[in-house]
Amino acid sequence: MTTYADHRLIDGRAVQARILNEVREEFDRARESWPVGRLVSVSIGPSPEIEVYVRNQARGAERAGLPFEQQVWPADITQEECKRRIAEFNDDSDVLGIILQRPVPAHIHVRSLQSAIHPLKDVEGMNPASIGNIVYNDIALAPCTAAAAVELVRETGLKLEGLEVVMIGHSEIVGKPAAFMLMAEGATVTVCHHMTRSVAMHSRRADVVVVAVGKPHLIGPDMIKPGAAVIDIGINQVSDADGRLHILGDVDTDKVREVAGWITPVPGGVGPVTVAMLMRNALTAHKRQVASGWLRQETLQTC
Repeated sequence: MTTYADHRLIDGRAVQARILNEVREEFDRARESWPVGRLVSVSIGPSPEIEVYVRNQARGAERAGLPFEQQVWPADITQEECKRRIAEFNDDSDVLGIILQRPVPAHIHVRSLQSAIHPLKDVEGMNPASIGNIVYNDIALAPCTAAAAVELVRETGLKLEGLEVVMIGHSEIVGKPAAFMLMAEGATVTVCHHMTRSVAMHSRRADVVVVAVGKPHLIGPDMIKPGAAVIDIGINQVSDADGRLHILGDVDTDKVREVAGWITPVPGGVGPVTVAMLMRNALTAHKRQVASGWLRQETLQTC
């Protein structure tokens, strides 16, 4: 198990490094027989709030040995033109995967664009087909943040079969897929949300609590069973009295770690592993493109 000096804090950066090394080794072997394309990041209009995510993805791709191309499309681009460009990427054998950055302008229907990305190039796991596959226990191309949460539960060394898990938050791209993924591993999962009468009643009996609601320090030590694992997906920007911005999770880490057996810090926990899951998904996408006949050995070009 990889941890900080405080054994209760799970070091997401170390987990990321291990996964990216594994992915790079597999891609290096794959290149001996097959071409490996590039990842294309698409932003619609300038958006400073997503720049840090794009930079982290670009660094992750570099460490995984993957070419990474960033495209910024005009903010006034039409829905039809977006789908036309995505269709071109789908047909381009040199494009391994497509990353659609969010948020998008109000006139763009993001779910329609996610649906336009071919499932074999859906490295984010956001196409409805990719999310639907999770119901059938096909979790190989799952949404990256949900996959990161499950990976960090594994990092504790706890046996997932029969594990009592409480998922707090039921969003379509994190809470729900994470719950299905954990069930696919044999865990018993309870999903709490804003209409749950007493979240604490559920969370206090859980072996693992996964939180993704976007409310800083929602979860305190009184809501956690001693020795439980706590996976904090929340990222919240909060200003202090001097106006300085701080990043806080949904969990009051300093207090909860006195009770928990394991806990992910914010930042440095789920975030780095999410990038690693994106690169692992890219590897899965490549394997499936090869298996489906999209890539052929004779198209391999020597550099």
